[in-house]
Amino acid sequence: MTTEGIYVRVLGDYGPFSSMGKSIGYQVSIGASSFLVDCGSPLFQQIGGHGLKTIKGLIITHCHDDHKRWFTDLSLFSRYTPDIPHKLPVFTSEAINEGLQISSGPALNTSLSFDSRTAVDLDYADYIDFRQLGPRARYRIVRRDTGAGRTQLLVEDAAGATVGPELAKIVISTKNGAPRLLFKDPEYGEWVEPELFYPFSSPVFYEENRNIYHDPSGYTIEAINAPVWHGVPSIGLRFTTATESLVFSGDTAHDIELWQALHTEKRPQRLAGTREEFEAASVLYGDINDYIERVWSRERYQEALAAFEDAVVIHDIALRRSVVHTDYNRLEHTVLQKERTILTHSPDKITSEWPLSKAEKTFLISGTSFCEVVGEQQLPLDAVIYHKQGGKYFVGYRNPDGGTTVYEHDGVLNLGGEWDREKGRELFKVDLYEDVGGKYLPKLAEGDASYYAERPDGRVELVSCGEDGSRGTIVEDLRGGLFNR
Repeated sequence: MTTEGIYVRVLGDYGPFSSMGKSIGYQVSIGASSFLVDCGSPLFQQIGGHGLKTIKGLIITHCHDDHKRWFTDLSLFSRYTPDIPHKLPVFTSEAINEGLQISSGPALNTSLSFDSRTAVDLDYADYIDFRQLGPRARYRIVRRDTGAGRTQLLVEDAAGATVGPELAKIVISTKNGAPRLLFKDPEYGEWVEPELFYPFSSPVFYEENRNIYHDPSGYTIEAINAPVWHGVPSIGLRFTTATESLVFSGDTAHDIELWQALHTEKRPQRLAGTREEFEAASVLYGDINDYIERVWSRERYQEALAAFEDAVVIHDIALRRSVVHTDYNRLEHTVLQKERTILTHSPDKITSEWPLSKAEKTFLISGTSFCEVVGEQQLPLDAVIYHKQGGKYFVGYRNPDGGTTVYEHDGVLNLGGEWDREKGRELFKVDLYEDVGGKYLPKLAEGDASYYAERPDGRVELVSCGEDGSRGTIVEDLRGGLFNR
């Protein structure tokens, strides 16, 4: 196998509520370097302890559990495995790192001493070697001791100076008590939430150092925030070599019309008191959306549109009305290109004209294109449809006389059958094949008790079950000899 290009092994690509399990995780390899992107999949089962010892770092895109489910286990593994001489390197933004520190506290804050004689307090930094991706904020909310056991929330700049209410305010949520920063943008003269409003490139709110990881072997890893619209603090990632650019867009509602509204619409403030009271207040209580006048800046919108240029993109997908992911029927309203995009984080049942990922598939990004790696082969994804259902993966090749009909309803594709909604209009017919370990085999008839099983030598058997036991017959891979008619 060549060492050139960027290899992406899909460890898990189903959503958090999937019956298939294996939430989100990827292993990205460039030359001798290997990184984990998120850790929601069963890593110890898939990679094993020995393999995890060789990982150069863990990159976390956000703090939803389907993306960080094994975080504390990896932290403990790195601390207590005798032949791992270092803490767990974690690459992420400062906001996400703060979330990890809070959420992992119950698992990491207390343990036993190495002689097991004493219960000891530990710090997050005893486990984690934090490597920041993305710039530091110039302004932040801090809690300062005011004496007599009291504390006060303040906004400070990078030099530690207190910032007045004419520039920044703290809004404490009456829903959950969390403080959020409200900031007056100098260009618009409007109140915004800066973590949402500005791209990482903005000098108004972020420091100049973007904290891009530069590996001595020549590749870089960069955090991007402009196109990532998910609610919680989140980042996307760009891996760049001399000839490749791979973007993990992160969980996001990617929709140009939505993005345009976010940066063009000015919202009226809903003040609880007078304008004078609002302007003078350093701390407010309520819903920060009552005070935000614009959600995105023009810079963020423009940077979001340009974020995927000349890159292969791994992008999350849903069917419809998912709120925090990209709906399939809105893909035409994105800037993504089908020939450069692999859809991931998909529901249990989905039919797509865009290539779909699946746990245990490996893709090679070479130049501005990608292929699937099966053993020593590098194979194109040239089917006309890709279909996931019941933990199985199928591909369809167009054939006017094919046995399976592809339908479209409200922008969502389906293959008819036991579809829980109207099938819709007929698009075309296909021959459908089951993908087993990257090999394409004839789809078995519904109700057939037979099944395909991949052997340790990579060959596939069709296993038939009868009253006197089961019997396996080697079947030949049809991939490479299929084409769209």
